[in-house]
Amino acid sequence: MIGATRERTAPPGAKPPPPRATRRRAVSRLRRRDGLAAYVFLAPWFVGLLAITVGPILASLYYSFTDYSLIGDPQWVGLENYVRMIGDERLHTSLGVTFTYVFVSVPLQLALALALALVLDRGVRGLAIYRSVYYLPSLLGGSVAIAILWRRVFGADGLVNQVLGFFGIQGEGWVSHPDYALGTLVVLNVWTFGAPMVIFLAGLRQIPVMYHEAAAVDGAGPVRRFFSITVPLLTPIIFFNLVLQMINAFQTFTQAFIVSGGDGGPSDATMFYTLYLYREGFGNFDMGYASAMAWLLLAIIAGFTAVNFLASKYWVFYGD
Repeated sequence: MIGATRERTAPPGAKPPPPRATRRRAVSRLRRRDGLAAYVFLAPWFVGLLAITVGPILASLYYSFTDYSLIGDPQWVGLENYVRMIGDERLHTSLGVTFTYVFVSVPLQLALALALALVLDRGVRGLAIYRSVYYLPSLLGGSVAIAILWRRVFGADGLVNQVLGFFGIQGEGWVSHPDYALGTLVVLNVWTFGAPMVIFLAGLRQIPVMYHEAAAVDGAGPVRRFFSITVPLLTPIIFFNLVLQMINAFQTFTQAFIVSGGDGGPSDATMFYTLYLYREGFGNFDMGYASAMAWLLLAIIAGFTAVNFLASKYWVFYGD
């Protein structure tokens, strides 16, 4: 009969297929063995995570509710450390210094990074060399060596004043003047524009050239194309860099510690929040209060990050 199916028969001497339950057990054993091997290789990472990250985080949370000086046993004080922060004038000063630093240096840094990325995107010869040179400050900007060099450059007899003196301008002791000390740290942060610049450059390379060509045919000039095409399509990259650099700026410590000599001077002009936290914890040995300050910093960073994410839906264009 046409179309009829023939029943398949096993060749002579062939073993019958194993029962379905047996195959399931074999597959299950293989999966368990592979899973066990994965856990064995991941075990050192889990141990490190618990010992170096999770453990100290939980300990810090506990200490923030205690009076702990690193010598005796911690004494439970409840919310006393958090209430104390409300009336701590020096803490308020450190917050003001940190906010000023973040909201001035980050926009300037991103603007410079985007400007140089636009220049390099125009087909500059030796792009890899320029990209490496500009990225180098991002690798070195947070180091102790660069902070020491920065303090010398902006010192009373530093390079900046020598250049100004060549033009007949009387310089200042920039790092020792209350009005200019924070500005030197802002310049240092702006100088480390290499990382966001590389990210901006990668984003610019993803913008289709045909959009600019079509706009140019319609008579749009470079400025109009920049604000109507480049900026909207680059907003996800701008948003990413903004969040990342704000988080980094809030945690600035090394530069402020070295340039100010560790005391936040002059007149607390460079008393960053992280520097004040360090002085309370390891200078005054008030680890309970320092732990509470650390959790406040976490809340501040999380709050600003959340605001950025909530506001992003009004200005970030994802193309969908």
